[in-house]
Amino acid sequence: MLGPLLGCIAISLLLATLIARVPMRWWWVRSFEFPRLQIATLALVCGLASLWLLDAEPWRTVAVAVSLATLVLQLRYILPWTKLWPVQVQTAHNAPEEQMITLLIANVLTPNRQSNTLLTMITDHQPDIILTLESDQWWQDQLDPALDEQWPHSVKIPLDNLYGMHLYSRLALKNTEIKWLIQDDIPSIHTQVELKSGQHIRLFAVHPRPPAPSESEKSLWRDAELLCIGKEIHQTPKATLVAGDLNDVAWSRTTRRFCRTGGMLDPRRGRGMYSTFHANYPILRWPLDHVFVSEHFTLVNMERLDAFGSDHFPILATFCYRPSRQDEHETPDASAEERQEAKETIQQGKAETQET
Repeated sequence: MLGPLLGCIAISLLLATLIARVPMRWWWVRSFEFPRLQIATLALVCGLASLWLLDAEPWRTVAVAVSLATLVLQLRYILPWTKLWPVQVQTAHNAPEEQMITLLIANVLTPNRQSNTLLTMITDHQPDIILTLESDQWWQDQLDPALDEQWPHSVKIPLDNLYGMHLYSRLALKNTEIKWLIQDDIPSIHTQVELKSGQHIRLFAVHPRPPAPSESEKSLWRDAELLCIGKEIHQTPKATLVAGDLNDVAWSRTTRRFCRTGGMLDPRRGRGMYSTFHANYPILRWPLDHVFVSEHFTLVNMERLDAFGSDHFPILATFCYRPSRQDEHETPDASAEERQEAKETIQQGKAETQET
């Protein structure tokens, strides 16, 4: 009885792994991209249990072989986000303070009321830029009195649909725009930040709609928004940061294509996953909150901060604008076919009626 049970578990884990490779945008298909670490761990446990508990029988061979295949397939995606892999964004050395920028990104969870805990973190870490997501008018009323004086440059979009966002900056912002790229209820912030050195960098703040039963049937609108940002970065190349809750994991098909389309680098590669969601369930965590950078930046520090009542952990990252070191990076690039597919995805995302 134990043999068939372990064999069926192993086969189920392999099927979940293979479903994630299917190029379909239905939410239930794309959801299999998220728990790669969890599936790999279960495959390892299943394989070891089969070796330990089963006698030499066909089910033992099946369970071990299938578990091993699952583990290998999942590790192909997971390993780049461990310290076993080379870093993608080079580490800063003797970083000049006037060319450094620190961002704190926090999905606050709209009904969460622990604003004081978040404000204490902000006071302790003193970031140059604070980006909050899911922040509505209540959150704005709590943040403004505490932040407006020291972070006087701001962009405020209080919404009660879980897609509000607020950006507070102690560095000057220029040419700021609020855009509704794909859907008319999902904003993004496009701005230029003036560093203390007087140099300018570009910042995109994004929070696309996730593929989920309560949100949208497909990942099309999320994919289209990310690729739209990537296309803009490619068409007007300059020093760029992209920050926010992408509602997507770092190793997904969409996020990796976004990085190739825009030539963006992930500072977590070679350093760790920095999983930010779900804050309340340790065994169900994956990296949803991101900061991507162009080749013009090196990494000073990156850390996941403590929980503050939201279902997301905040993430804090400090970068140094060092264009002199951009040749040290291997910048990803999309093929002509991928760029055409990205263009078609954007057009389809703008044209297709939203079903939520």
